[in-house]
This record gives sequence, C-alpha cells and structure tokens, in this order.
Amino acid sequence: MGILNTLLGKSNIKLKTYIEKDSVLLDFRTKKEFNQNHINSSINIPLQELNGRIKEMAKLNRPIVVYCASGVRSAMAVQIPTQNRLDAINGGSISKLRKAISD
Repeated sequence: MGILNTLLGKSNIKLKTYIEKDSVLLDFRTKKEFNQNHINSSINIPLQELNGRIKEMAKLNRPIVVYCASGVRSAMAVQIPTQNRLDAINGGSISKLRKAISD
C-alpha cells in the first residue's frame, strides 16, 4: 500500500496536510548531520536516542513529521511514535520534506 500511495501521490497529500497542521519536524539523523544541514525549527532526535525520548515527543502535543537523509531511518523510526499512540508520519528525506514545505 505504501508504494501505491507514493506512486499515486497520496503520501505527498498526507505530508502537506501534516505540514498545514503546524506539525513538529523531527530529524532522526546524527547530531553531526543535523549540525551540517537541517530544516529550520526542526528538532534533532538521533535514531539511537528515540526510545528514551518518547515522553519528550508526547509533551510536544502536536502532530509529528519525521525525516532523515534519505528516508530510510525515518521509515523505521516513525513506527516508534505511532506505536506509542503519537500522531506521526514519515516525511521521508530532508530534500523531499523541504520541497513539500516550499510548495
């Protein structure tokens, strides 16, 4: 279903909806990657710290869009907040998310 949604553009529509909801942008890359290049106002939670920071994410009390460099880490990582009943989606790569924000 994920591949079909992507091919049909449904994932982009959902991403735009989340951006319009004033979602929190969470960057799951390393601190070094984040410091080199990130989306303004995003929060860095490296993937290896994710499990220990669920309460911090819940306190944000806003929808969450997760991203990383290529979309691979965020695809894995989005499962953790959603399993903890947080409203989160995978925004994919930093370049995809930047494009969605600017469109």
